[in-house]
Amino acid sequence: MKIFSEELVEKAAKECKVADLSRATIGEVLLVAQYLEKETGIPFIRMDQGSPGLPVNQAGVEAEKAALDRGVGSQYPAAAGVPELKEAASRFVKAFLDVDISARSCVPTVGSVAGSFGSFIACTQRTPGKNKVLFIDPGFPIQKSQLRVIGADWVEFDIYPYRGEALRGKLEEMLQEGDIAAIIYSNPNNPAWICLEEEELAIIGELATKHDVIVMEDLAYFCMDFRQDMGHPFEPPYAPTVAKYTDNYILMLSSSKIFSYAGQRMALVCISDKLFDRHFPALAERYKDAGVFGQTLIASILYMITSGCTASTQYAYAEMLRLSTEGKINFVEDTREYAVRAEKMKKIFTDNGFHIVYDYDATQKVGDGFFFTIGYGNMSGGDLLKELLYYGVSSISLSTTGSKQQGVRACTSRMKDNLYGVMEERMKAFHEDHPIENNKKTI
Repeated sequence: MKIFSEELVEKAAKECKVADLSRATIGEVLLVAQYLEKETGIPFIRMDQGSPGLPVNQAGVEAEKAALDRGVGSQYPAAAGVPELKEAASRFVKAFLDVDISARSCVPTVGSVAGSFGSFIACTQRTPGKNKVLFIDPGFPIQKSQLRVIGADWVEFDIYPYRGEALRGKLEEMLQEGDIAAIIYSNPNNPAWICLEEEELAIIGELATKHDVIVMEDLAYFCMDFRQDMGHPFEPPYAPTVAKYTDNYILMLSSSKIFSYAGQRMALVCISDKLFDRHFPALAERYKDAGVFGQTLIASILYMITSGCTASTQYAYAEMLRLSTEGKINFVEDTREYAVRAEKMKKIFTDNGFHIVYDYDATQKVGDGFFFTIGYGNMSGGDLLKELLYYGVSSISLSTTGSKQQGVRACTSRMKDNLYGVMEERMKAFHEDHPIENNKKTI
């Protein structure tokens, strides 16, 4: 039995100015769910927005308060970042990636959203004729919206059928025109939680060097592939990264998920030293500066977007990175709760006729973590999103992430212990109301 009537859900969509629920964005689904909760008092199972669901890291809070007490709020911070954060970032990258990046090439940004925005600008303007971005999807929809803002084009493909060595042929096909400036993906992946394996990262790195393409590696869920214990600094296993296989890379490291510090909007772009120092005449001509990639990105692009990052928050991030590097806090263990939630949630869904859409990496079963994907029989992702709303469950359709598969993204961050029983009751009702003969996926 449905929790909310179709009429009420349609009214909610109309009131929230959502034209088509089946194609609703994260923000639109969020508005509809909030409207229904307010109108009825019935709580939703919130799987829509990927906002952290764990307590903020207290070490960061104390460091930020101490910085404010020292008076850092009275002065503009340097655009390149405070030295303490840059040094801590360089050491953190070495501790958990086993990659050497100098402090000068580690640049704070106002969240990874600002980091990707500025990087897109620099990458697509550095070389005439190279002005497109290649998305290895599924991915974060906001990044395509950023390209709309700057008027840059993109191409994309769903990695689902191109795992392992098959990725090489697909990338060669996409790169052969010579107009790709950058490749972007998240690892672990938002929304599918798949992880690129070493063979695949080596292929991406090799082809990025061959075709002079910059790889933008979004590490928002850093070390959160909980199938391995990557929480010990300067000890293997290290987090996998394309930085082992090319010098053409920008790594984006956010404080939002690993330290639950999302409200303070703090991240880093960590740029290969060789890329940081590369000279591009097109950048020099456009910005009337030296045309050195890293300096242009900092002074002529990022500064124009945010005028630097909040000084006190930089000290907070520096302290959390420092303590992690010294082994005094274990952010991997701190975030493992997401894997626990995912395992419980997946069981409820699969016990009631659902299947995991992105269920395997190249060689192993996908892990549990911040996100997972579900489908139901042959139902389209848009239809499944709408149907789940009637049962008090909010999600987003995979079609909005560049995926060609049918299903929805589920986020574990807002799940609470008292909601598992509620979810089980609702999904049993969903299954009873939507009988299916078999549960095979269609590709």
